Amino acid sequence: MHFDWNNPYPTIRTPLMARNIVSTSQALASQAGVRMLLKGGNAVDAAIATAAALTIVEPVSNGLGSDLFAIVWDGHQLQGLNASGVAPAAWNPDYFKKHPNGKIPMRGWDSVTVPGAVSGWSALSKKFGRLPFGDLLEPAIELAERGHGLGVIVADKWARQIPALQSMPGFAQAFMPFGRAPTPGERFTFAEAGATLRKIAASHGESFYRGEIAAMLAAHSHANGGSMTAADLAGYHPEWVTPIHKDYGGYTVHEIPPNGQGIAALMALGMLDKLNLAQYAPDSVESQHLQIEAMKLAFADTYRWVADARSMTQVSAADLLSDAYLSERVKLIKPDHASDFQHGTPPGGGTIYLSAADESGMMISLIQSNYMGFGSGVVVPGTGVSLQNRGYGFTTDQQHPNVVAGGKRPFHTIIPGFLTKTVDGQMRPQMSFGVMGGNLQPQGHLQTLVRMLTYRQQPQAACDAPRWKVSTGLAVDFEYTMHHDLQEGLKARGHRFESIADTYMDYGSGQFIWKCTDDLEDGYVAASDSRRDGHAAGY
Repeated sequence: MHFDWNNPYPTIRTPLMARNIVSTSQALASQAGVRMLLKGGNAVDAAIATAAALTIVEPVSNGLGSDLFAIVWDGHQLQGLNASGVAPAAWNPDYFKKHPNGKIPMRGWDSVTVPGAVSGWSALSKKFGRLPFGDLLEPAIELAERGHGLGVIVADKWARQIPALQSMPGFAQAFMPFGRAPTPGERFTFAEAGATLRKIAASHGESFYRGEIAAMLAAHSHANGGSMTAADLAGYHPEWVTPIHKDYGGYTVHEIPPNGQGIAALMALGMLDKLNLAQYAPDSVESQHLQIEAMKLAFADTYRWVADARSMTQVSAADLLSDAYLSERVKLIKPDHASDFQHGTPPGGGTIYLSAADESGMMISLIQSNYMGFGSGVVVPGTGVSLQNRGYGFTTDQQHPNVVAGGKRPFHTIIPGFLTKTVDGQMRPQMSFGVMGGNLQPQGHLQTLVRMLTYRQQPQAACDAPRWKVSTGLAVDFEYTMHHDLQEGLKARGHRFESIADTYMDYGSGQFIWKCTDDLEDGYVAASDSRRDGHAAGY
């Protein structure tokens, strides 16, 4: 593809071209990954080092108690990793009757599923890594024990979450070192996390699930009314999966299969591929309206049917992605006004994102998250482990496939993406990409891919472009950089503007690494979202 290199949107960044690249939301974390590449490591080594560093330099989005998904091009094929956690064995709808309205709480131990990120690092290293696992955690340990100056955007998100979380067990001790949130540039040290990282490094992650750290997590859960046990932690293992996919614009888009929401992006793109968006200008009311409507249709089905794949017995991912079904769904889109869509019934049949690529051709798309900012708000004393609140993604509705149950994975928002093309019958890698931010993620995948594949906008331009974010019904939020006339045109078609209060996800943050040609000497072009403190780094 030949991109249009004129960037139509205000930006302070230009794409990076290099043979070895790490692109992420925090500059120090990008450097951690580049250190591994310079040390002789590959893209997966770089990604693990970067992910570990991000638990220290961007704790407002992820931590040692996060979940993780990844898609890896190993030089020959795509492989997916689902390192999202499962519910404690004690969980079921009756368990949550002790909570208001019998609902799963947003914070606290009863929102925490078994954390999967550390197991994901270990699994990736064992399968693909070139360097010793302990070497990969060295930058994160150094950042934790020596400290680092806080980034501006991280500091802002940190301060915004203090009122809601300061009373949670262990939170103030870990994240309010001065009795408040650190300010931009202030040095933050996290010695307890550094010590835990050393134990993880020495045991290849075993101590986190079946050793000293696991015992401390289980004891803290018991002492604070939680149900997670040492057995829950010991029984956990990540799962290698085959990515699901859909063609769009001459390429194939790949996502991790359910329990994730990546299928929503594929469904929306599958519908848009039937609508000839190229006839409209990229920032026209016509093009943006059709994208919004396709996204709403995809969400209607995703929220009704998607769950842990083992529980999707009535409707499968293949059913939702079938061309016949999407052809019927797209007919519901009205070109001149917004609609409030309901789910169909097909026939049977607070997050960080990073990407890395190296000169051998290996590419990795990796995402890691505590969910709602700091997650559950629980930080286990003596460990520096801040825990996600992914249990909040379950429902207690026993008629829904996503109903809570012990050992089950909840509906998940984080989704790494990957793009390939087929040449002479062979799959070839094209781009590792992702856009973090709750339910904005499939919307971000949709909007950036349409800009790159339909309108040939180069990756940084597609990343910088104004975004919209749909909610429920006719509600949609517009980024303040969106042109006034476009906003008014969308409102005139019935889209109801609602400014959505969102202190930790806002309009997301994307990272993109595009393979320039089939000649590895030509390297890659990378973009990093200016909505965060990060950048792409390489050599």
